Amino acid sequence: MNVKHILLIKLRYIGDVVLSTPLLPLLRRYFPEASLSFLVNPGTEAVLSGNPHLEHIMVLPREGWDKQMRFLYTLRQARFDAVVDLTDGDRSAFLTYWTGAGVRLGFNREHRWRGKLYTRVLPSAYGSMHMVDYHAQALTALGISAPVGRPELYLGPDDQEQGDHLVRSLQIGHAPLVLLHPLARYVDKAWPLERFAALADWLAEQGAVVALIGHQAEVQIGRQLINASKSKPHNLMGHTRLRQLAAVMKRSALFVGNDGGPMHMAAAVGCPVLGLFGPTDPQIWGPRGEKVSVMYKGLDCEACFYPGCTRGEESCMRQISVKEVCQVARQFLE
Repeated sequence: MNVKHILLIKLRYIGDVVLSTPLLPLLRRYFPEASLSFLVNPGTEAVLSGNPHLEHIMVLPREGWDKQMRFLYTLRQARFDAVVDLTDGDRSAFLTYWTGAGVRLGFNREHRWRGKLYTRVLPSAYGSMHMVDYHAQALTALGISAPVGRPELYLGPDDQEQGDHLVRSLQIGHAPLVLLHPLARYVDKAWPLERFAALADWLAEQGAVVALIGHQAEVQIGRQLINASKSKPHNLMGHTRLRQLAAVMKRSALFVGNDGGPMHMAAAVGCPVLGLFGPTDPQIWGPRGEKVSVMYKGLDCEACFYPGCTRGEESCMRQISVKEVCQVARQFLE
């Protein structure tokens, strides 16, 4: 297949974009002369910055009619030969069609009208395999069937210096640094805050320095966790940019957190990861990396995930005990 300009589209969240990165080295290997571009949502583009396989990162504007019109003009003028839409959504399907590319590939597991906007609808095996492998299936339509690698997040010297500066400010000495991410996009995906506090205290007893990470909007939750703990971990919530946080992760001995973007970022930079799973299945959404582990009770949570959990104290996340999380964490720290 003779293609010179290829566009990938993933209009989702940070973790979704991280899990899409293994496709880039495959495309570069099979199309070494092609120009590769990636279209993502605002706030996720930093995941792709510095990736050596990419020529262009495009960010979809969400506000301003004039900005959106200019973007559509730019997208059309790019004259892509092939577009691979990994999003499985109406907006991305329209943008795929708008490019005018001769090859337009995309998923349509809901069998909606958007399927008509692709030159080929990709077979959907969503829910039967890990998302990295699910994404890789899209490349078979381009003649690529090679094994897919792990997600990667590339850091530059400036990123690493900023990460080093923040780590130095914690004055950890030779102690292992452990990062805790107690938040989740949906409340039913979150391990109870008081258990994170107990975990922080146990880690401190083992000689680790513990830091909480999260978005600026989550600072108050971090304060609640600190107040519930005896060891008073560092609160880095809202004090790191995405790439600086990734650099701190790379220098950390362990990340413990709920299923979400930070978990996938940590695994992508090589930080040991212990992911806590409840409504989502780690066989589909688990971290991909060299040193990763998950805690998962395997309950059928699909029925109560979005409307709200009905199990109360017997919820999937509450069935994960502090003791068993500490046992796995100990193995990482030994």
